[in-house]
Amino acid sequence: QVSLVESGGGLVQAGGSLRLSCAASGRTFSTYAMGWFRQRPGKEREFVAVITWSGGSTYYADSVKGRFTISRDRAKNTVYLQMNSLKPEDTAVYYCAARQGSLFTAAAMYDYWGQGTQVTVSS
Repeated sequence: QVSLVESGGGLVQAGGSLRLSCAASGRTFSTYAMGWFRQRPGKEREFVAVITWSGGSTYYADSVKGRFTISRDRAKNTVYLQMNSLKPEDTAVYYCAARQGSLFTAAAMYDYWGQGTQVTVSS
């Protein structure tokens, strides 16, 4: 049983930083891609960033490129999302997701999801 548990959300002022964590358990993730998605109020869930567990290849949404960094610690089975230069429009519930195989940006391609963590950026 795969379990993904996010943490690190909170309230921050515009221009500030947060680091989200996603602790993964339940199987070996060496062939998995791990993604971060977010859902803003009244909006569809959208792709933020993704990383392959094995090789560390990454891909970002244009809206976060240059501000957010996704990384993973294989020893800790944890994926991170470092968020810098935060903007009010980054306010959302952020979700960690996992799928076996290649990088994808579509939420429907992911099999496992965490419960989400709220990020609120004040102006």
